[in-house]
Amino acid sequence: MKILLVSIGTRGDMEPFLAIGQMLKQKGHEVVAVFPGQFEGLALDAGLEFRSLGNEFLDLLESKEGKLALGGGGSLWKKIPAFFRLTLKYTRINKQLIMRQYETVKAEGPDRILRHAKAVYPVLWELENPEKTVLISPVPYIVHTVKDRAHIAFSGNYGKVINKLTYWIALGGLIQTIKKSAKWIHKQYNTQEVRSAVLATKTIYTISPQLFSRPDYWPAYVKVLGYQERKGNVNGNIDKDLEAFIAIHEKLLFVTFGSMTNPDSEGKTKVLMEVIHHLKIPTVINIAAGGLLNPEQYDPDLVCFITQVPYDYILPKMYAMIHHGGSGTTHLSLKHGCASMIVPHIIDQYMWNEILNNVGVGPKGMEIGKFKTKYLLPKLKDLWENEAYKSKAKEIAIKMEQENFGEEICRFILSD
Repeated sequence: MKILLVSIGTRGDMEPFLAIGQMLKQKGHEVVAVFPGQFEGLALDAGLEFRSLGNEFLDLLESKEGKLALGGGGSLWKKIPAFFRLTLKYTRINKQLIMRQYETVKAEGPDRILRHAKAVYPVLWELENPEKTVLISPVPYIVHTVKDRAHIAFSGNYGKVINKLTYWIALGGLIQTIKKSAKWIHKQYNTQEVRSAVLATKTIYTISPQLFSRPDYWPAYVKVLGYQERKGNVNGNIDKDLEAFIAIHEKLLFVTFGSMTNPDSEGKTKVLMEVIHHLKIPTVINIAAGGLLNPEQYDPDLVCFITQVPYDYILPKMYAMIHHGGSGTTHLSLKHGCASMIVPHIIDQYMWNEILNNVGVGPKGMEIGKFKTKYLLPKLKDLWENEAYKSKAKEIAIKMEQENFGEEICRFILSD
């Protein structure tokens, strides 16, 4: 078969598609990744063909409005106008994204499409090609109602009735977006047709059952089939200074905000450095996309700064981890038995923050806007000194190691 992987988002949104794409390619299928242009290298490194959806989406997230609306720093009075400006700009580029999806699907003529929740056109394709589309989601609470939790856009638990209402509201908004998109390609569908296409789509939630249990009232075509990680070069080129730093410390903290940015990276870094030095915790800091910075002065015996590192190399060597709470990073932190605390930046990260706290692998973290010394110091002290967090993380790591859903995922995708 020819299978398209259509995903829109940040790097964490691409990873499960790449992992599943590699599995399908290994079975002899032709697999094409259809992602934002910034992820071409990831797709090619995974051994997959690539088609670009353009750079505009990620450029928008990394713009001044994107950093202010979705990151920390700045007052509420600045964030609200920034959010509205961000929404207006996204509305303008959304048509480009839809048309590029449409043109790519038309040119490729796939037998299957695996789509991300933000990829709207494949829903329209599903209307003319029933049961040929599979929704792949690395986060729960987006389409299928969970009785004890509201839709991810609303967060929290407001009781069964209100929770159900939040999914209905979110679905209504999605349906209107899809119907509007249909007009751009000169198609027209009624609300019930679109609703049925969304709700009847085969779905795989790439989430470990250790973190989210599949409700028994979900339909049989909605699965929870574990975290999926692409195969790659585990060690890569490791910085010699990093290797030396790790070698002299028995207990280490790893800090990363991944692909997240914020308009006050200098201030966040200052807070982190103050707390690390006060508690004297040996720390590796990944400055990655710029959410944290490398300051001019720091104690190199206590802190090591890096710009990138394979997680499979560094996480087994870490005692604990502070991170932004992306789905992939959250799963990897537990796969390697790290006590963990999340500093959420955007919507789904708040959910993972609650989940990790609930399963007992670390304290509940503060949001990036409240990343201040008075909040961070007691929480990091707790993360570092409470051995129960590490013990629970190791327990979950053992259970995750036993998860093996690869064959079931492939059968589910390929079946009629």
